[in-house]
Formats: sequence, structure tokens, C-alpha cells
Amino acid sequence: MVFALLISAILWNLLTWYVGLPNSSSHTLIGSIMGVGLANELLGGPSGTSGVDWTQVTKVFQALFWSPLAGFVLAGGLMYVLKITLSRSPELFRAPEGRKPPPPLIRALLILTCTGVSFSHGSNDGQKGMGLIMLILIGTVPTAYALNAAVTPDQMASYHAASLAAESALVSMSRNEPAYVGDPKAAVTRAVQKRALQPDTLSAESALIGEIDEQIAERASMREIPAGQVSNVRNNIYLADTTLALALKAPGITPAEKKALTAYKADGNRATQFIPNWVKVAVALALGMGTMVGWKRIVRTVGEKIGKQHLTYAQGLSAEVVAMGLIQAGTAYHLPMSTTHVLTSGVAGTMAANGSGLQWETIRNLAAAWVFTLPASILISGVLYAVFRATF
Repeated sequence: MVFALLISAILWNLLTWYVGLPNSSSHTLIGSIMGVGLANELLGGPSGTSGVDWTQVTKVFQALFWSPLAGFVLAGGLMYVLKITLSRSPELFRAPEGRKPPPPLIRALLILTCTGVSFSHGSNDGQKGMGLIMLILIGTVPTAYALNAAVTPDQMASYHAASLAAESALVSMSRNEPAYVGDPKAAVTRAVQKRALQPDTLSAESALIGEIDEQIAERASMREIPAGQVSNVRNNIYLADTTLALALKAPGITPAEKKALTAYKADGNRATQFIPNWVKVAVALALGMGTMVGWKRIVRTVGEKIGKQHLTYAQGLSAEVVAMGLIQAGTAYHLPMSTTHVLTSGVAGTMAANGSGLQWETIRNLAAAWVFTLPASILISGVLYAVFRATF
């Protein structure tokens, strides 16, 4: 799965870069993940744990649709405001002259807004690279990266206390029914597959949390868990945390029960959802070096081919301020935003507000790249996964 989605994303990104089209790496990656999920479901049978979570896909589609429109309107509006309020600064509304640097104040403003876009880009797009690296590390060296080795002894003790409180809350929520007998993982998996609580889910979840607690209790850190049990412990924690999302929506749940389950879920996330500092640095370097190497084709399209006139300083400033704000909003609401979509639509909006005109051939090509990115990456990754699964 990991290699199929990685190769698919790389192929589509290279193709669009080669023809000079600003393409969204975010949505390429999302499409690739959907492709392997759909292929796995078709090949292995439908289940809630092997297919696609369409609720999350809906959120992605909403962000994909609204963010370019918001970028166009807001950047155009900001450009219009700048033309009215800063009309006495004509140098701001001129295009760069060859290699002549902009005036010092304009240069400072552009550096500031470029830095803001870069920070926003890392806070959103950068997270996807980190997630991919962690997927690979967990899949290839689980003994080192499946569980967070940085969890402290105090946090381990807190996890044990949270486990006892969560078990008690679930027993109360299941109306003090007898303890679950059998394999609790099978029962909670059924609930996850159906995306709804089943009659035995709460009691089985309590039993599963008890099993996890037995595996990690009285250990000073996650490092002390035997290597042969690490993957199993991680899978159990992930399954328990996923099921808690359903339990937290149970009818009649009291504030105290919700507090206990939320605290346990937070401790489980700390144990399984972590990113080492070296991964963050590696992704930051990859983003920076990729920009340094491949910038010219894309920059020419954005600066010279969207509008009929060259981009001015004010237009660049407007597009960058809007992109920075929209991406930060997407990050705050956990939506994968496309820096490419927001920025290029923002540039188009400033061209319209400035009366510069638009090159409709470029706009059509950009729109085509946006429209075909998801289906193309879904198809490529799905086919690659099917081939890899049959071959290896």
C-alpha cells in the first residue's frame, strides 16, 4: 500500500511539473491513499477497516471546492483595497523590472508574506510528508517506531490510571452487564466496520482496554514492551481509540464518563501518534530542496501565464496574505489544504481585480489538472497496489 501510493503520487507530480502546471501534491497524495483503499476493499472484501472513510473524503472535497473560490475572491478583494488605500505608492503596483530588486520596504513586505506562506505550507502540507514517513517506519521497523519510546514513567502511570477509569465508565455505560467473554477485538472490530455501536461493543471495549493495560502496566516506558508484542499493542491501542470515537457518541453518556473516555483516548494518542524531531527536520529539508530544484517551471506559470500582464508586487502580496490565512484556517480545522490551489487562484483573483485580464488557456489547463488529479492518482495507485499484491 505504502509503495503504491508513494509511486503514484510521485508519477503524477512529476508529470504535471514537467508540463509546468502547478499541481496539488496534497490532493495527489489523498487520491493515492483513496486508490489503495478502494483496491484493497475490492480485492479483500468490504470492511470498515480496509476501505475508505467517506466522511473524511467529503471534508477533503469540500476544502478542494471552496478554497480556490475563497482564494480568488479574497485576494481580488484585498488587491482592490490596496489600490484604493495605497494609490500614492505607485511602485507597489509595478511589475519587477528584469533583475532589478524591489524597493527596500516592498522587499521586506514580500519576505514577510513569503515566510508566512512557507510556515503555513509546512503546518499543513508538511504534515502529510511526516505522516508518510511514519507509515513507512511503522511498517518496516515497528519495534522502534510503532510506539512512542519518549513516553515518560509519569505518563505511563497516568495511562494506567486512565485505563482503570475508562474501564469503569464503559462498565457503567453498558448498564453493568457481565464482563465480556471471548475475543474483544473481534467485537469492537465489528463496530468499527459498521461504524455504529453494537449490543456488545461497550463491554468488549472495556475488556480490550483491560488487555492493553495488562500489556503495559508496571512498565517504566514503552521501550520495555517485548519486541514481539509491540505491533500487537499498537494495533490494540489504535482499535480501542477508534472504537472510543463511537462510544463518546453513545446516548445517555454522562459528563464524567465522557471525561474518562476522552482522557484515555488522549493517552492512547500520545502512545501511538508521534513524530520524532529528525522526521520533522527531514521533511522541512525535502520541502525546501524540492522548491529550490523545481521552482522555475511553476513560478513562470504563476507569474507570467495566469494573467495577460506580469504579476506586480501588490498582486503577489495580496495572493500570499490570503494564502497564508486560508491555509492556517485549514490547519486549525484539520482540513488538508492545497497551497497550490489557494495561491494560484489568489493570483487569478488579483489579475481580475487589477484589470490585467486572464490567459484562459492557462486557466483551463490549471482547472483540468485540478479536476483530473484525484481520479488519476486513484487509478494509478489502485492499479499499482493490485500489481504489487499479485507480484509480492
